[in-house]
Amino acid sequence: MNLRDLKYLVAVAEHRHFGRAAEACFVSQPTLSTQLKKLEETLGVTLIERSNRQVMLAPEGEKIVEQAQRILVEVNILTAMSEQIREPMGGELRLGVIPTIAPYLLPKILGPIGRDYPKLKINLTEGQTSQILRMLKQGELDAVILALPVNEDYVEEFELYDEPFLLAVASDHPKAESSLLDADALEGENVLLLEDGHCLRDQALAICQTNGGVESSGYSATSLETLRELVSAGLGVTLMPELAIQSTKSTESNISYIPLSDLTLSRKVGLCWRKSSTRGTLLSKFSSSLGTYLKS
Repeated sequence: MNLRDLKYLVAVAEHRHFGRAAEACFVSQPTLSTQLKKLEETLGVTLIERSNRQVMLAPEGEKIVEQAQRILVEVNILTAMSEQIREPMGGELRLGVIPTIAPYLLPKILGPIGRDYPKLKINLTEGQTSQILRMLKQGELDAVILALPVNEDYVEEFELYDEPFLLAVASDHPKAESSLLDADALEGENVLLLEDGHCLRDQALAICQTNGGVESSGYSATSLETLRELVSAGLGVTLMPELAIQSTKSTESNISYIPLSDLTLSRKVGLCWRKSSTRGTLLSKFSSSLGTYLKS
């Protein structure tokens, strides 16, 4: 039995599927299954109930998974603690970022981070809010960048910036030439949204429901870039965060982005870490640096 086997077991418990658990652990499914069989033989108990339809934990497996999770968290804390002792402002920093922020924010900050923190190695993970928060809680990530508030007692939050939403419409849309719109401009519009699991979807949906927009029943997108293509094709309108516009606006001619007069139609983006983190000093300084980079 080793830590790798415990990680495999915890992954199966989380995904309830051998294939997805193997993918999350970056191994083949046969490798994961074989190691879990060996773990069961070592412990002398059946941990997983296997059937053609689903994967379930046996009662004994539930208890062992709880203990395995605690062990893995403590190991991650121990690793982070030793890195902090060796290099207070260096070592590995495991950073999670949500997909509606990562492609647009990271190019702005990674260069300055490398310049100001030359001994710091950033290990990036992109995932939806629920995934990276779970990884943060379990000690698999040191910090995450996402939309605030998080509303978790174990989390320290630092706001990086406030990002307004703009209305994205096709260039031949009746509102395309507007310089400023009220939120009620959404009334009756077919509003394209991201698929379930994205916090930006929930924010946009709430704005639509408040201001008379109608969620598109025919399409949901996996990314902001897909939303952009659907808008370009005239299939609807969408709300686009400002940072995502800055990276492409100069090359686009078939989409118009129109500011909204209601400044509350925005999202707050921040850096979060565990209050119990042994790297609190680094992360506090790091968050301040990120705020400075984004203002310059």
